[in-house]
Amino acid sequence: MWINESALTMVSEAEPVVRGRPHVYSDALIQALLTLKQVYHLTLRAAQGFAQSLRELAFAELPVPNYTTLSRRAQDLKVALPVTPSGEPLHLVVDSTGVKLYGEGEWKVRKHGYSKRRTWRKVHLGLDAKTGQVRAALMTHQDVDDASVLPGLLDQIPADEPIETIGGDGAYDTKRCHAAIAARGAAPSIPPREGAKPWPECTPGASWRNEAIGDIVRDGRGEWKKRSGYHRRSLVENTMYRFKILTGNRLWSRRIGSQATEMAIRVGVVNRMAVLARPQSVRIA
Repeated sequence: MWINESALTMVSEAEPVVRGRPHVYSDALIQALLTLKQVYHLTLRAAQGFAQSLRELAFAELPVPNYTTLSRRAQDLKVALPVTPSGEPLHLVVDSTGVKLYGEGEWKVRKHGYSKRRTWRKVHLGLDAKTGQVRAALMTHQDVDDASVLPGLLDQIPADEPIETIGGDGAYDTKRCHAAIAARGAAPSIPPREGAKPWPECTPGASWRNEAIGDIVRDGRGEWKKRSGYHRRSLVENTMYRFKILTGNRLWSRRIGSQATEMAIRVGVVNRMAVLARPQSVRIA
């Protein structure tokens, strides 16, 4: 096990000073312990015990946080996603998936139907199609539509980082989404909905959408998807599959702040594993 030295520190001087008792443990240390919890599917008590077992090997000078400290700090922890930029203009593909909070298992639903006490959270992801890493992630209630979340996802991408294309399904075919995409100077790869009518040219992003409508009428929707690179959207669906296989398909936290932290930690785990599993290809001829 390799542990980053930045995690083995007390409170950093760069962290903001707030009212009340100062933190003893840095955000990096709390995030590291919560990451171990997610990777090994541990409870908070088990994560504390696991860290104590590693103390003599890795951080003998650092006290291990209590499980109640981990629970409390998780409610408002600012998680930094581990990302390795490709150095090229970003091709971002976006989509969402549901993660169970309360409810029966699939077998009970199959045999006896579902009850009313089924609660989900929606996880919205923005994936770099070139590197396979999640660049933006948000969690919302189950009744929040995808289109309203896209501007928030784009806000997580640095303003000085160029975005070449933003791809998504028909749920993102709204004026608000096209305006957000146009504001970042990106080209949309979003299929217009069935029976869509052209927008006035003064509408932000209307030229791209109106051109797509004309191409679909002339060549067909399938040909437009091939030409526009729409099928790269399947990469984010594959990432959602890995997200649930590696970290589980339900949330264990009960408070909304802790749920958002848990989701971000799990996305960070998927990013780390994507980098570790990606082969390093070198051209030799």
